[in-house]
Amino acid sequence: MFKLDGIEKMNEEQKLVYMLILLEGQLSSERDALANLSNAAAIIKAVMNRLNWAGFYIMRNGELVLGPFQGLPACNRIKLSSGVCGAAAASRKTQLVPNVHEFPGHIACDGASNSEIVIPIIKDEIVYGVLDLDSPEFNRFTELEAKYLEKYVEKLNKYIDWKEI
Repeated sequence: MFKLDGIEKMNEEQKLVYMLILLEGQLSSERDALANLSNAAAIIKAVMNRLNWAGFYIMRNGELVLGPFQGLPACNRIKLSSGVCGAAAASRKTQLVPNVHEFPGHIACDGASNSEIVIPIIKDEIVYGVLDLDSPEFNRFTELEAKYLEKYVEKLNKYIDWKEI
């Protein structure tokens, strides 16, 4: 059973730690990669506030293809030369963008998005996709959240065989 009792009393770092605990519980009790990614997106959307989109793009044949997510319908495919997601995958570096409208080549899947953070999913030196979070607020994402979202991806890597997706 999924419970968020008391989360409103937690500070931001406590919420992020709790998010990792929830993910570990989910991943350790299920082997299906698609089910786990679906719940991983839902956990982020449930724990982190002020988001309008949270989900995954999976690398397929040299481009990012929409995976499990929470939010409004999104772009189906993203080229590595396009947008924040493409930049994260191509550079292999987390992209923390306070104002997406100032990001060269930004792709507006949801016109309400004003800031974004994208963490590349890299395992055994291979880029398998990205974790993407959007917010309608400018300057929504912090370095602390980047650190914990990178740990979130590390935890996913521990359990998910990305070749199955």
